[in-house]
Amino acid sequence: MTIEIMDTTLRDGEQTSGVAYTATEKLHISRLLLEEVKVDRIEVASARVSAGELEAVKRITEWAAKNDRLKQVEVLAFIDGALSIDWIRDAGAQAVNLLSKGSLKHLKGQLRKTPEAHVADIRRAIETASQSGMKANLYLEDWSNGMRHSKDYVFYVVDSLKDTPLQRMMLPDTLGILAPDETFRFCEEMCRRYPDIHFDFHAHNDYDLAVANSLAAVKAGVRGVHTTVNGLGERAGNTPLASIVAVLKDHTDTELRINEEKLTLLSKMVETFSGIRIPANKPVVGENVFTQACGVHADGDNKDKLYYNDLLPERFGRVRKYALGKTAGKSNVVKNLEELGIQLDPEAMQRITSRVIELGDRKENVTAEDLPYIISDVLQSEGIGQRIKVRNYSLNVAEGLKSSATLSLEVDGKCYEETAAGDGQYDAFMNALQKIYEPLKMNLPKLVDYVVTIPPGGRTDALVETVITWQTAEGREFKTHGLEPDQTVSAIKATVKMLNMKNT
Repeated sequence: MTIEIMDTTLRDGEQTSGVAYTATEKLHISRLLLEEVKVDRIEVASARVSAGELEAVKRITEWAAKNDRLKQVEVLAFIDGALSIDWIRDAGAQAVNLLSKGSLKHLKGQLRKTPEAHVADIRRAIETASQSGMKANLYLEDWSNGMRHSKDYVFYVVDSLKDTPLQRMMLPDTLGILAPDETFRFCEEMCRRYPDIHFDFHAHNDYDLAVANSLAAVKAGVRGVHTTVNGLGERAGNTPLASIVAVLKDHTDTELRINEEKLTLLSKMVETFSGIRIPANKPVVGENVFTQACGVHADGDNKDKLYYNDLLPERFGRVRKYALGKTAGKSNVVKNLEELGIQLDPEAMQRITSRVIELGDRKENVTAEDLPYIISDVLQSEGIGQRIKVRNYSLNVAEGLKSSATLSLEVDGKCYEETAAGDGQYDAFMNALQKIYEPLKMNLPKLVDYVVTIPPGGRTDALVETVITWQTAEGREFKTHGLEPDQTVSAIKATVKMLNMKNT
């Protein structure tokens, strides 16, 4: 059986506190979801939210119509007569997800209606959608509580609507109350009672069980699951797309249409647009999930890939890495030196490993790009042979004016000096650096990420660690870091390391 993936990053995911996408960002995410990752459907908005939301949906539906994807674009509609449906029709969409009440408590407490009156309202909404040429699905909001406390009401609603032209009925665990055994039992009961109805399961992650509950729902017979990229959503969020895709592929015999290799790219795009960083240990897409930190593990991988599992990083456009720190052993260092094309004799290797462990013990972040510097320091050799040195620099900031920087740089023993302005002191520094590089026909890699870390509770004189991710013209990414009490100086130190790594 093929399981449908309906991604609601642009509707339910946008209910994450502090997250709001522009129309252009929504269009980019929609295209990547449908064209590259190949999810089956996307839910892109709620009706009647704002003028900006209407503009975003119009841009998405215009693109979708030109690319034969309009049936895959859905919008949440409220049971409000024709108001939501007219809004969605004007936005150019053809699929509506009607929001009804799936528990008697919500029906009585919020709508203050009888079940009969609510069902009549839903039927009218379905008929209005059909008359407008739109397909309708139905959310049974708070369905999980409905199954716990008012099951007869849930069955009454479904029995009353099973003869309508609804495409799907969607079973939300709106408050994230379920555990996998209960999810399986409730979903199995629905699927057995109504074998001809296409049910989707919509999980929330309040107990960190959204992925497990979605897996249980699929095993119980539902035909679709709802997701958000990076698990975004209200409160603790929704089912993370990348996680449930990996789980369903590796732990069930169901089929998916998803292109796994594009999941990391999608996650990074949503991270950028949402401003919500991906936790380093987040399964599948986190920075550290394909990084071995333990020296024993690196040794086992060297000998026979003993610490590999089915979650191979290549599936998701990633590569396996070996961390450098206090738990690193010689094998970790060897793996990283191999990447840099550096070979050392056994005695030198032992000294370098000891220094890496020492730095890790002091909580310093050690990257592969730091190894040549460590080699130079420990072995008192030319190491990376610093071709490029910052001789002097002056940074200025003034209220109401652009920042400025004057930089004196030594390249192969010859000094160059430039002054530039910028949006902040570091930007001014980089602009001055660019002015020096251009006449020399030297290219700077692209800065793709910039992370500043200050210890919790740090004072004004606390050490600041700046980790910058760079990308070469060939697409290779690497990191450099600096550690200083001054944030800009820390960033400059990281940048100087980049200059020498790029030009060795």
